[in-house]
Amino acid sequence: MTSNPDRQPMTPQGKIKLERELHQLIHNERPSIIRAIEEARANGDLSENADYDAAKERQAFCEARINEIQSKIATAEVIDISRLKSDKVIFGATVVLQDTESEEEVTYQIVGEDESDVQSGKLSVFSPLARAMIGKKKGDVIEFKSPKGEKEYEVVKLSFG
Repeated sequence: MTSNPDRQPMTPQGKIKLERELHQLIHNERPSIIRAIEEARANGDLSENADYDAAKERQAFCEARINEIQSKIATAEVIDISRLKSDKVIFGATVVLQDTESEEEVTYQIVGEDESDVQSGKLSVFSPLARAMIGKKKGDVIEFKSPKGEKEYEVVKLSFG
């Protein structure tokens, strides 16, 4: 897959997750923040009003996240993994790696940035390990700098869907 660098690769599930978060922020969080600001304003002097400052900070964070999500959805490149076929590691692939030193196996699926969850085996396509895997085939060795130092993995299996 040669992805456009301006596009955000994601699975259909990843897009749905972002749309749900956006809905929550716009329809629940934003009105709640507005109420909190109104209540804090009613308490008088805003220069030393911690509730007002906290609500304004929450508002800034919420609006920034809304803008970020809207941008990601607008530039989304939704990829149906079940239709992918390749003998190389690409976005959406589920890859079984074997540590060449300990022979321990780990399995990761390469997903969009907002879908990543290392605990459940989902790696962001932008993570260093995923970037090292892209383009590799079964039997290839990947050298990767982890926080614990240099690691070497062999691609044992590669699947989609």
